[in-house]
Amino acid sequence: MKICVIGTGYVGLVSGACFADLGNVVWCTDKNKKKIELLNNRQVPFYEPGLEELVKKNYSSGRLKFTSNLKLAVQKSDIVFICVGTPTLKASASADLSYVYKASRELSSHINKFKIIVVKSTVPVSTGDAIENIILRKKRKKFFEVVSNPEFLREGDAIRDFRFPDRIVVGSNNRKVLKKIQSLY
Repeated sequence: MKICVIGTGYVGLVSGACFADLGNVVWCTDKNKKKIELLNNRQVPFYEPGLEELVKKNYSSGRLKFTSNLKLAVQKSDIVFICVGTPTLKASASADLSYVYKASRELSSHINKFKIIVVKSTVPVSTGDAIENIILRKKRKKFFEVVSNPEFLREGDAIRDFRFPDRIVVGSNNRKVLKKIQSLY
């Protein structure tokens, strides 16, 4: 499958590298051009056991690509993973969803065919509905399906957790889309 991962932080980079290692073509995107430059030089900006080797192997095979060109990555993919940060708001214990919503607005401009949009960032219930509404503001027709797929990766064991998960949670009302995500994993 062809995948776009928005965000090359911990969850995005580990997920992207692991999906590439399963044989998928993965475009990892980030606004941070220095991070993209590092990754294109096969340097991982944080430590996770085995990740650097996985990135090098899949980058060399052509299955793992890094770009700050979101349009290119979205248009070349069938599935788009939103893996951006959701830090805690200063005034409360709630998650700051501004990065998730911004990524949703930006990717909506580049939808050129049917896309499965997977929210992997840690978000509260109903965020998928909000994302759908954001995208529908730019797209008159619904050429996408929003899916929830929370992550359960532990630092230091993230690759193992991805490869041998104790659970995979996927939420969608569309059975065809659920089967596609199930076959991806």
